[in-house]
Amino acid sequence: MKDQPRLERLFHRIVALRIPILALYAVLVPMAAWLATRIPSEAGIDRLIVPSDPDYVATRAFQKVFPEGQVVILLFEADDPWAPPVLAQVDAAAAALRAIPGLVPFSALDAWRRARPGAALDAAGAQAYRAFATGADLFRKQGLVGDRFQGMAVALEARGRAERDAALAAIDRALEAAVGQAAAAGNGAGEGRAGASPSGGAGAPAGAGAASVTRIRKIGAPYVVSWIEHESGTASLRFFPVFAAFVVAIALLLYRSWRSLAAILVALGAAVALGVACGALLGYAFTVVSALVPLTVMVTTLATLVYLHSRFVDQPEGVSVDDHQAQALANKFLPVTASTVAAVLGFGALLVSRIRPVREMGLWTATGLAIGWVVAFTLFPALQKVLRTPTNRVVPTRTGVYDRLAAALPTFTWRWRWPLVAGSLAVAATGLVALLGFPGAVAPMRVGVDSLDYVDPKLAIHRDMDFYRRNVSGLSVARVWVKTPPGAVVEPEVLRGLDRVATALESMPQVSAVVGPTTFLRMRRYLAGQGDRLPQEPEAFARAAGDVEQLLLAEGELRAFVDVGTLANAQLTVVFKDTDEAGYARLAAGVRDAWAREVAGDPAFRGASFQVVGESMLEAKVAGSLVPTLTESFAITAGLIFLAFLFVFRSPSARLMAMIPSIFAILATFLGMRLLGGELNVATILIATTVLGTTENDQIHFFYHLQEARGRPFGEALRHTLRVSGRAIVFATFINAVGFLALSMSNFPPLRQFGLVTSAAFLLGMLADFTALPASLWILSRQRPAEVGPAPARATRS
Repeated sequence: MKDQPRLERLFHRIVALRIPILALYAVLVPMAAWLATRIPSEAGIDRLIVPSDPDYVATRAFQKVFPEGQVVILLFEADDPWAPPVLAQVDAAAAALRAIPGLVPFSALDAWRRARPGAALDAAGAQAYRAFATGADLFRKQGLVGDRFQGMAVALEARGRAERDAALAAIDRALEAAVGQAAAAGNGAGEGRAGASPSGGAGAPAGAGAASVTRIRKIGAPYVVSWIEHESGTASLRFFPVFAAFVVAIALLLYRSWRSLAAILVALGAAVALGVACGALLGYAFTVVSALVPLTVMVTTLATLVYLHSRFVDQPEGVSVDDHQAQALANKFLPVTASTVAAVLGFGALLVSRIRPVREMGLWTATGLAIGWVVAFTLFPALQKVLRTPTNRVVPTRTGVYDRLAAALPTFTWRWRWPLVAGSLAVAATGLVALLGFPGAVAPMRVGVDSLDYVDPKLAIHRDMDFYRRNVSGLSVARVWVKTPPGAVVEPEVLRGLDRVATALESMPQVSAVVGPTTFLRMRRYLAGQGDRLPQEPEAFARAAGDVEQLLLAEGELRAFVDVGTLANAQLTVVFKDTDEAGYARLAAGVRDAWAREVAGDPAFRGASFQVVGESMLEAKVAGSLVPTLTESFAITAGLIFLAFLFVFRSPSARLMAMIPSIFAILATFLGMRLLGGELNVATILIATTVLGTTENDQIHFFYHLQEARGRPFGEALRHTLRVSGRAIVFATFINAVGFLALSMSNFPPLRQFGLVTSAAFLLGMLADFTALPASLWILSRQRPAEVGPAPARATRS
C-alpha cells in the first residue's frame, strides 16, 4: 500500500485544520436546513411522469384549452333514498355547499328543480322526482342516483394545495351542519388530512328514523391526493425519532461513550441536512418517494461512520491516538470510497426511469451519498479529535459473542459449501420467476399505480372509493380531445358525429359513462319531456342543436366541453373501470375503432383529428414504466458495480462470487413479496437498486480486508477478514435494517411496504455474507481448513 503514507499525511492535515472545518460546517449546515424547509411538496400521482413525455405534453396542452377542475362525489346513503326527509337533507346539503365560495354542487335533484321550478319535496313531489331521475340512464351512469343513495357532484374552484384542503374542510363542516354530524363524519373521509375531524362512526343523526341519511361517502381525487400529501409529508416525522433513538442505542452499545455518540450524531445531522438541501438547489420537490432520500442518506452515512469509528477504536499497542486515527482513516479510505461509488452509481442508474420522482430521487440520493462521504472524511475526523472520542484502550468494546461466532464460521462454511451456494442460487432463481413470471406457467408480479394502492385500506377514503368503483361507476377518466377547423365544432353534422362516437363508446363493457357536448342537448331534451336520445336524422338533429352557440353563453358547464374561444376544440370525457395499462390500451383502441367506424369517412370531419389524453393515461403509463425501471436500473447498477469492483480488486471470479449475497437477498425478498401478495409500485421498484447499492458495501469491505491477508492460507485470511470487517458488517446491516424498518410506522402503504421488505433484504444479505459468500470462496480457493486436515490421498491402482 505505497499510497498509504500519503493518505496518512492527508488525514493528519485534515485533523490539523479541524477548527476551520468545524467553522465551515457551522455556516453551511444552518443554511442547508433552511433550504430544506423551502422544498415544495408535489405528492400527486399525476406528477409521476417526466415532463418531456409526449403524452404528458399532450395532456398539459389539453388542460390549457380545457382546464380540468377538481371534483368530489358525495353519496348520501339511506334505506329509502327517495323518501321526502332524505331528499330534504340532500337539498339542504346542496344549499349549504352552494353558499360556500368556490364550490359548485350539482345533483339530479338540481336538474329536476330546473324542470319543475317551485315543486315541493312532499310525498307527491318525491314520487315525481323519482320518476324523473329513473326515467333515463343519464343520472345513474354519472353516479347521481342509485338504489340506496342520492349522489352529488361538487366542483372545487381551488388553486393549490392550501385552497383545496380548505375547500374539503368546508365541505365537511357544511355537511355536518346540514345533514348531521354522525352521517357526515361517519365515513371519516378526512382522516389524515390536516385539520380534518376524526371519524365518528357511521350511523344516522341522533333521533332520526329510518327515513334519513345514514352515511355520506366522499369520493374523488382531491381526497386521495390530500391524504397522500399529508402522509408522505409526515413520514419523515414518524421515523426520524425512532431512528434517532436507535442511533443513540447503537452508539452507546458499540462504543460505550457519550463523546463518540456526539461525534456520530453531529456528523450524521450535517450529512442529512446538506444532502436534503441539494434537492432545493436542483429544483426538486418532495414526492411520494422523497421520504426515502433523507432516510437513505442517513442510514448509509451512519454505516460509513460505524465502519470508520470501529476501525478507529481498534487501537494497537505502541501507536499514538493521532497516528492511529490517520492510519485508520487511510486503511478505510479505499473500501469506503469504493462502496460509496457503488451506492452512488446504483442510485444514479435510476436516471433511466421514465418516472419523474424516481429519476429525481436517484440523482438526489446519489448527490446526498457523495456529500455524506465528504462529511465522513472531513467533519467526522475533526469531531473525533475535538471531542477526544476514546478507543478500546480506554473504553473496551463488547466482542465476545461475535468472536466465538467468527471462529466457527470458516469450518462451518467449508463443510456446507455446496449446499449453501446451491441453496442460495435456487432461492434466487425461484425469486426471479416470482418477479418476472414464466411463460405459460407463472404470471409476472402484479404492477399497480392505481391511486387506491397508495391509500391505507383500513381508512374510509379507501373503502368509499372502492365501494364507488364496485357498485356505482369507474374512477378512471380519459379525455378524447377532438380538434376541428375553426368554427366547425358547433356545426350540427360535427355534433351529430360526436354523439355517434359517444354512443359507440358507451356500449363498451368497461365504460361507465361518456359526457360530451351533446350530453347537454340530451339533458335539455329530457327536461322538455322528449326523452334522452337525440334524433339522428340530419334535419331533426340540426333543429335540436341549432342554438348551441347561445347555450355556450348561458351554460357554463357546456364550456367545459367546447372551446368557446376558437370553436375548434371539443372533448368527450370517458369514465371507465380499468386501472392498468392494458385496460387503458383497450379503451384507446376502442376510441380509434369508434372514430373510424362513425366519423372517419364523414365529410363534416374533413381536417378533424382526435387524441386520447388525461391523467388516467399518465397513471397507466407510469404503471407500464415500473418493471422497465426495475430491470434497467438493476442491470445498469450491477454492471457498474461489477466494473468498479473489478477496477479496485482485479478479480472477475471473486466479483461474481461477491454478487451472490446481494442477488440472493433481492430475489428472495421478491419471492417473499409474491408469496404474501405484494405488488410493484413506485416505492417497491426501488428495492433492487437500494439493496444492491447498499449491501455491496459489505462485500467491498469484506474483500478489501481479505486482500490484506493475501498469501496466507484461505482459512486464516477468512478469519482475519471476519475479525476486522465482520463486526462492522453486522453493525452496518442492523443500522440499515432498523433505519428502513422505521418506515413501517408510516400510514402510507408504499413506504410501509418498502421499509418492511428492504429491511428483510438487508438481513438476508448479511446472512449470505457470512454463509454463501465464504462458501463460494472456499469452492473457488480449492483449499481446506487447517483444523480439518489435508484431503485423503486418492487410491492408485497397482
